[in-house]
Amino acid sequence: MEGCMKIGKVPENVLKRSVFRQIRNRCEGVDSGAGAGRDFCGFSLAEKERMVSCVQEAPIAIEEEEFCCQDRTEVFMTIRELILKCVNNLAAGGAKPVAVLLVLMLPAHTEEAQIRAIMGKAEETCRELSMEIAGGQTRITGAVNWPLAVVTGFAKAPETECHIRKTAEPGQDILLSKWIGLQGTAVTAKRNHQKLLERYPSYLVEEAEGFGRYLSVLPEAEAAVRAGVSAMHDASEGGILGALWELAEAAGCGLEVDMRKLPLRQETVEVCECCNVNPYELLSGGCLVMTAWDGNRLAAALAAEGIPAAVVGKVTEGNERILVNRDEIRYLDRPQRDEIYART
Repeated sequence: MEGCMKIGKVPENVLKRSVFRQIRNRCEGVDSGAGAGRDFCGFSLAEKERMVSCVQEAPIAIEEEEFCCQDRTEVFMTIRELILKCVNNLAAGGAKPVAVLLVLMLPAHTEEAQIRAIMGKAEETCRELSMEIAGGQTRITGAVNWPLAVVTGFAKAPETECHIRKTAEPGQDILLSKWIGLQGTAVTAKRNHQKLLERYPSYLVEEAEGFGRYLSVLPEAEAAVRAGVSAMHDASEGGILGALWELAEAAGCGLEVDMRKLPLRQETVEVCECCNVNPYELLSGGCLVMTAWDGNRLAAALAAEGIPAAVVGKVTEGNERILVNRDEIRYLDRPQRDEIYART
């Protein structure tokens, strides 16, 4: 049917035209609000304090074998990954996550043991993050043929540390924490386990499959706030190029990034080469994009906490978003459909 949407993020021009234009801010206590590159919303509470909220949803896999055998036109997550994705967005607002509401929409063939497994993993994840599951809904419905979860996260922050209104400014350095493509590497490696073993040693494949342990950005967000970070944005679907576009779009500015400085694990390079995947447009959960007036100082502060970070470029005046690779210069395009959908 003409005009039908493809699976994945709704294109930015459709979001602006058919979603954001329909929304009106009518409450004084609501900060930030919906917009491109805005992954959270803040609420004014008591004097000098903010409550921050974020919503994330995804079809979820219960068993590991299910995760590896899914329809590859869709991105499935574990409930742990979905909670972390929500919490990462809150952390990028400079807030401390405290609770989640969890909604589960389950197909009719769901067994009680599967519900117990989902909730057990959700509780385990929240315990690790010192958060609570504050409530939610669990429903069996014929409207879905695979488990669907919606996570609403809540966090709080003092006014002095809340970053919900802060955006990148021309002249600031752009930094990335850890490495790009971590989440996508893990998904791709699991889906192509046997193919990768035919080319690489088992330890490399196992390491790539285990990149999920790096998905939380809470440690770097907390350290960055203490070190005087300006803007923060959690890289996710659309890869690092999508995250950089969203950072610039939210601030209404340009950027210049050196592609050679984007931090990549060797496992990501090998997995992407074997599976014909572009690592720069691949799920990058676990990587925090930051801006600061002194990027080297911020990188040193993160390194002191045991967190790798690299200065990769500058925020610039105007709207030109430039990628430099030695003598080659090209312009950053609007976020494309994540590589995880097409080739893995």
